[in-house]
Amino acid sequence: MDEIAHFIALPYDRTDGELVPGQQAKCASPAAAIEHAKHLWKTFGHAGAAAVVRTGHPGTKMTMLRTYGMVPSDLEQERSRPDSW
Repeated sequence: MDEIAHFIALPYDRTDGELVPGQQAKCASPAAAIEHAKHLWKTFGHAGAAAVVRTGHPGTKMTMLRTYGMVPSDLEQERSRPDSW
């Protein structure tokens, strides 16, 4: 069975000195996720944003496409938090 790919743009904001994930946006393609992440960071003024591809169930595989600005240095920890996806 083929895996389903989800293309996601995820903004990050600073709260109490920490980077916390904002509301994720599902996108139609990898290019759309990258552009949306760039837009979230540059236009909306988030501390940073990441474009990722998640395959399968939340908590399985995740591939980083691009980051902008400040994002957590270890997004693998973010991936393990169910509320961040």
